Amino acid sequence: MLSKQILIDRQGIPMGIFIPIQDWNSLIIQYPDIENLDIDLPQWEKDFIDKRLDMAQRYPERLKPIEMLLKSL
Repeated sequence: MLSKQILIDRQGIPMGIFIPIQDWNSLIIQYPDIENLDIDLPQWEKDFIDKRLDMAQRYPERLKPIEMLLKSL
């Protein structure tokens, strides 16, 4: 189990997380690319995500729980 400390600012707003180095090393073993997560997405991916989010906002009735999809399969 991952132990963590949530770092908060003076207003009580969460600003970050501290995890012990042993837990970090375990995460690196499980997810070798975790240190590359700060790489910027290509513009085409950002555009695709923006389009999907826009569609979800305009047509919320089209959104369905994942459980419904899994049942139909």
